[in-house]
Amino acid sequence: MESSSPAVPFPLLQTPIETNYRACTIPYRFETDNPRKATPVEIQWIDLFLNSVPSFRQRAETDPTVPDAPAKADKFAQRYTEMLEEMKKNPESYGGPPDCILLCRLREVILRELGFVDIFKKVKDEENAKAMTLFEGVVKLNDAIEDEAKRAENLVRGILAGNIFDLGSAQLAEMFAKDGMSFLASCQNLVPRPWVIDDLDAFKLKWAQKTWKKAVIFVDNSGADVILGILPFARELLRHGTQVILAANDLPSINDVTYPELIGIISKLKDENEQLVGVDATGLIVANSGNDLPVIDLASVSPELAFMASDADLVVLEGMGRAIETNLYARFKCDSIKIGMVKHPEVAQFLGGRLYDCVFKFNEV
Repeated sequence: MESSSPAVPFPLLQTPIETNYRACTIPYRFETDNPRKATPVEIQWIDLFLNSVPSFRQRAETDPTVPDAPAKADKFAQRYTEMLEEMKKNPESYGGPPDCILLCRLREVILRELGFVDIFKKVKDEENAKAMTLFEGVVKLNDAIEDEAKRAENLVRGILAGNIFDLGSAQLAEMFAKDGMSFLASCQNLVPRPWVIDDLDAFKLKWAQKTWKKAVIFVDNSGADVILGILPFARELLRHGTQVILAANDLPSINDVTYPELIGIISKLKDENEQLVGVDATGLIVANSGNDLPVIDLASVSPELAFMASDADLVVLEGMGRAIETNLYARFKCDSIKIGMVKHPEVAQFLGGRLYDCVFKFNEV
């Protein structure tokens, strides 16, 4: 379902959206700040994006689909760096003042103008293939947990562990380049609870009492994140009789899974009876969110997703970009979960937590 119609607001946001919703979580400036002078928080975040330029340039220069990739990768690095430095001097330049959506948007615009459509494609394909071989083993470990509440917690931990596979974080991109990441080790090594935002106990109680009729899950990264984190959780919801919509990006951005990629992954994981390791998956739908960034503004989604999601009673936003840096305080007309790992020191500082701390925010309507 390619999205060609103009974007619309996500129908489950509390209305009026103008007064109830702001996509970006961390305020970079306040009304009292001088509009022509960058604030300390703006400078801190511009520096964060500057620090990620070398890892993006490295991916871009080895893109086999772009002729003259190394020279164009240099041009990307130079242009994006110049833009960011200019924003420090004049925060109103390039459509500013900056927020995390604008800083991501500018990076994507320059890459796409230079012909770089999907610089993380090779690593995404490799990680998807690797994670698919582990999928059955991971769901069988979950199935072996008889206690419902413990199984729910294990599934949540799996989502958080999978969420480490994020090449938008400069430190993690470096760590990943060195030795890859083990999903099961990550599950074991999550920071101890209580996490910086921790509503897991309330969710486990609800899980035991309630079945949602339809859940919309905004997915994040390729590889372990979507295949070993989100899909086992979605499969458990299906087992409980919940219909599940997985909303994935329209276009590639960093190593986030796209709508066409996710359709391919699920068709490979399902057997000839439309089952995911013994669970009927006919109620599992992949939707195009209409988004093309690693963060999301829910005031602007595809009409297809809006139509499919309008009667859902659970919304799940997953990953640092969609659930923490944007939408942490988004209010919905139904139950919601925001889940992700804190992978930038700047976010940890804002939340008052630790680097690699976890967020599990559960709100009942």
